[in-house]
Amino acid sequence: MKTSQTFSILFWVNASRAIDGQAKLYARVTVNGKRANFSLKRHIKLSLWDPKRSKLKGNSAYARSVNKYLDQTHMEIFQAYEELRKETDVITADAIRRKYLKEDQQYKSLEELFAYHNKISERQLQKATLRHYKTTQRYLREFIYENKGLKNVALDQVNYKFLIGFEHFLRNYIPTDHQKPIGNNTVMRHMTRLKKMTNMAIRLEWLMKDPFLNYKTKYKKSERTYLNAGELKIIEEKSLSIGRLEYVRDLFVFSCYSGLSYIDIMHLKQEHLQMGFDGNIWIVSKRQKSGTTSKIPLLEKAKAIVLKYGEDPRARHEGRLFHKISNQKLNAYLKELAILCDIKKTLTFHMARHTFATTVTLSNGVPIETVSKMLGHTKLATTQIYARVLDKKISEDMRALSSKLRGAEQDEYRE
Repeated sequence: MKTSQTFSILFWVNASRAIDGQAKLYARVTVNGKRANFSLKRHIKLSLWDPKRSKLKGNSAYARSVNKYLDQTHMEIFQAYEELRKETDVITADAIRRKYLKEDQQYKSLEELFAYHNKISERQLQKATLRHYKTTQRYLREFIYENKGLKNVALDQVNYKFLIGFEHFLRNYIPTDHQKPIGNNTVMRHMTRLKKMTNMAIRLEWLMKDPFLNYKTKYKKSERTYLNAGELKIIEEKSLSIGRLEYVRDLFVFSCYSGLSYIDIMHLKQEHLQMGFDGNIWIVSKRQKSGTTSKIPLLEKAKAIVLKYGEDPRARHEGRLFHKISNQKLNAYLKELAILCDIKKTLTFHMARHTFATTVTLSNGVPIETVSKMLGHTKLATTQIYARVLDKKISEDMRALSSKLRGAEQDEYRE
């Protein structure tokens, strides 16, 4: 809710500094008893000034001209006040002064900061990434309107209290397209995007204090789901009579043996297949997400899929190795494939990348540094998530082995 406040505009002259009967004209804005004075950079005849009416006396052409200017100035100052009311519920006399004189910072509001970021990032970020920022922006708009009845807030209002309030809003928000609340890690991703925005504002000197100084993001470690060797073999060897499912299965298996994400596979072209120094074919491309170069020697099973679709007219027409299919359709078809293969895990295309990191590479002794390089990770810590998954698998296998050994000992004892 907006807070009640007093607001007034007064014009006055500094008679003590009059020179040759000419005094400088000033405006005074008062909000809740606090003043801001500024010069209108105009001199008037002191003898004609009426301090009670804050106007010139008389009906001369000169008096009418000055009074018309004062009326226009009054209207413009009031308009600056009204604009601030739409942007924020914390208004100061100095803020009105700066607004009128156009001394206020160009991107001083949260909405304008996002607009600036989105504009300069159009060619730097992928469309999907930029879409995530716009989603965070949409949630912020809803939060601000729900709590303040405003469409926007000044950047200096983005403080610790604001952050806690926004986090609480997200955790209790029910999206209109599904009934599940937003999960913890998704909430934290929205907070991380907001933090990147405020960091930008600080670097550009649009924000003087870091609101995230005492705020910590709290991500929950999520287990990466992947297919084990047996499950992967079932999918590879499954005989399929439906063409679309066979194509989706082949793309999935290609990802399992290359580690490439959906978007990177869809952008693959013949030029990305290069002969390496070792005489093998390598995939050399840039990851769409991070822009880092990914170099992956093509394994035989992945190579066989490339050859299988080498003459696909749809792919050739699009100038790609594989003809395009949407990620939504891909994942929908993978659910059908999981049912046909009697796989209980929720099959998604991104699971193929996890399977490459675990079942195909790390489980077979490929060093984690090598896997990280092939996945195009910018930090080794990202790849180490898969190593933790493998530690769990090792623990499970060792428990099974321990149970087996105990059973063998019991059998020997009975004999």
